[in-house]
Amino acid sequence: QAADLSKPIDKRIYKGTQPTCHDFNHLTATAESVSLLVGFSAGQVQLIDPIKKETSKLFNEERLIDKTRVTCVKWVPGSESLFLVAHSSGNMYLYNVEHTCGTTAPHYQLLKQGESFAVHTCKSKSTRNPLLKWTVGEGALNEFAFSPDGKFLACVSQDGFLRVFNFDSVELHGTMKSYFGGLLCVCWSPDGKYIVTGGEDDLVTVWSFVDCRVIARGHGHKSWVSVVAFDPYTTSVEESDPMEFSGSDEDFQDLHFGRDRANSTQSRLSKRNSTDSRPVSVTYRFGSVGQDTQLCLWDLTEDILFPHQPLSRARTHTNVMNATSPPAGSGGTNPGSNGNSITTPGNSVPPPLPRSNSLPHSAVSNAGSKSSVMDGAIASGVSKFATLSLHDRKERHHEKDHKRNHSMGHISSKSSDKLNLVTKTKTDPAKTLGTPLCPRMEDVPLLEPLICKKIAHERLTVLIFLEDCIVTACQEGFICTWARPGKVGLLSSQNQANSPSGTVV
Repeated sequence: QAADLSKPIDKRIYKGTQPTCHDFNHLTATAESVSLLVGFSAGQVQLIDPIKKETSKLFNEERLIDKTRVTCVKWVPGSESLFLVAHSSGNMYLYNVEHTCGTTAPHYQLLKQGESFAVHTCKSKSTRNPLLKWTVGEGALNEFAFSPDGKFLACVSQDGFLRVFNFDSVELHGTMKSYFGGLLCVCWSPDGKYIVTGGEDDLVTVWSFVDCRVIARGHGHKSWVSVVAFDPYTTSVEESDPMEFSGSDEDFQDLHFGRDRANSTQSRLSKRNSTDSRPVSVTYRFGSVGQDTQLCLWDLTEDILFPHQPLSRARTHTNVMNATSPPAGSGGTNPGSNGNSITTPGNSVPPPLPRSNSLPHSAVSNAGSKSSVMDGAIASGVSKFATLSLHDRKERHHEKDHKRNHSMGHISSKSSDKLNLVTKTKTDPAKTLGTPLCPRMEDVPLLEPLICKKIAHERLTVLIFLEDCIVTACQEGFICTWARPGKVGLLSSQNQANSPSGTVV
């Protein structure tokens, strides 16, 4: 029998504190039981079961661990008992539902320290919560997200930094800085190869996990971006070669705390060498909602993801709308394409870039100097060549042009000498702008949304992609279900059967 959607299965009223975030444990969920974590504005975390009403536990009840607002709570992937909680204090805590929190404030012992982060263990005679305390960046830690395989953790903070950690070995994998302001939201691509963030710069930023660099920015919102989410049902990756993995789980000194690693083959794509086994056809779809009440949908396509192919791959690529390439085998740049066309021997002319996801690129006045840079790179046969400006602004001064010619295309997580130099100055935003940590707007492709539509009267706070619909919610309290194309009739019939008074948009 279908559930009656007009009646909630559980309802709770709280006084003195408000729920701020929640997470279901999908690993243990059944039709008879589901473990739900709820974080609160005063710092507590509650474990409840909306189906089995008798199940309830409260963590940080006396607020001895942290007194600040809970900003994000999530079950650790692959675990039935471990969960991670972030606070506006900038701290994260690892809990085990089987352990108590103690009657006194916890004492900590330093486990590991790095650039702008520190991890402490809880020092006590008997095991108690929290198991670990993470201090990350400066200011509030607004959101975190586990990679699809559960091995990596991406955190975004009010200081404007994205920090990606190896969760078990507690190692910093890479960082990225917002254009300005704090970062508010973060999401991994379904295969774990890309991370999208949004925040107070009104932008969505795409960061490559493999290369540890910004590969695109999207501008469509007119206010802060509150949620970013990948759509796994319209994302397609067609592999040309067998999967290749590098490294092993034994490479790290892991701190499992008894959890089972979620060994998702799909997620371990993040380890793959993106050059040797690169996909033939790639399209990632993601969405964003913001305080401007707008929903934006974006496409990440091959021309954005692979703008610079190593010359040995003998591939042709153009970053100019409707540009023409020289005949195969010439190995030079076409003077008529303002120096932005990169041609390697033995391939045919690629189709023009689609207007759907990248802005047209205007001609630049210093095309000659850029062509000479590219000619030198091609002649020397190196795979690292100067990044060309993909979105040139008319108001840009010529004396600043030299900053665009630094190589930003191939910064690996292994050889991070340049990155290390940058991260030491990251407290000063003026010193990070124009570096690989935070490239200028004209140094990376600028995405334009496929669609940008006002769908609410108040700030949007939720975006969830499901197989047959998209769910959004706003501060006015409305939860809206949007049918995907071709699914309208199906959703309407389900809704009428379950709730006579319901409406599906």
